[in-house]
Amino acid sequence: MNTANLLWGLLFSSIGLGFFLYGKKQGQIVPLISGLLLMAYPYFITNTPLLVAIGAALTVAPYFIRL
Repeated sequence: MNTANLLWGLLFSSIGLGFFLYGKKQGQIVPLISGLLLMAYPYFITNTPLLVAIGAALTVAPYFIRL
């Protein structure tokens, strides 16, 4: 792993923790699932541009998907 992957993973995992806590507290499933995915996916993606693209998509998903 390189430094960029570590820093992007830390950023998206931190955002994921916030989404997870918000979704759990409010009882909303989309932020909860998005938060879990944001915390887990950096362990499996080693390509930095792909890491950023998936992280950005998962970060904006709760704003556009309302259930």
